[in-house]
Amino acid sequence: MTTVRAPQGYRERSSSVGGAVVWCRAGISDADPPVLPDGCMDLLWLDGRLSVAGPDTRAYRPAPGFADRIAGIRFYPGTAPTLLGVPAHELRDVRADLADLWAPVDVRTASELIARASSPAAGLEAIARWRAGRTGAVDPVVRFLVASLRSGSSVAAIAEELGTGPRRLHRISLAAFGYGPKTLGRVLRMRRALALARGGMGLADVAVASGYADQAHLTRDVREFSGMSPMKLLGLDLEPLSF
Repeated sequence: MTTVRAPQGYRERSSSVGGAVVWCRAGISDADPPVLPDGCMDLLWLDGRLSVAGPDTRAYRPAPGFADRIAGIRFYPGTAPTLLGVPAHELRDVRADLADLWAPVDVRTASELIARASSPAAGLEAIARWRAGRTGAVDPVVRFLVASLRSGSSVAAIAEELGTGPRRLHRISLAAFGYGPKTLGRVLRMRRALALARGGMGLADVAVASGYADQAHLTRDVREFSGMSPMKLLGLDLEPLSF
């Protein structure tokens, strides 16, 4: 049975902000595993600097030593662009300082909320609540798309159920997730497969349960997104599969 582990010093908890997860960790080392694509975006606190991690299409490896203390709030897939005011596709595979994305007055407010909070993680939640009060609710189509793809529905079936064309669905997905619904579906399927494998299921059974044609198909997808085989990936201390 595969043992589920987290990187050394990594902690996370559920947030009161719309299904988000708050996490923190102490620094980065050469031995740390990559961050895998998950359809999410994070607001980060890095030794006092506020930053945004855009949606990844491939494994991301932070440079060792780039921050001693790190906290983040990982938003539920597709919800961050509304809160942050930036379409996801503009931040695809990008890490950006918040000061480059927001007006100075908004950055000052965010910094003040961090300074008044009991911890950087609590401050990030306060920023998210403040932004949510200004931006309103996320388009319900976004959450429906995540739930449908996660359950294994095809993009064509989702478009038909929503009564929208594939092109419009693609535009919605680009703005919310940073890539099209087919890529999002593959990312969510990989996450589901890794969760099953880490729970002790054999890879051949995982492939069938997750909707892959066979184990070779699973291996190709995992290699494309992570740069390594499923077996090698499962041997690493990955971050918990929150979504």
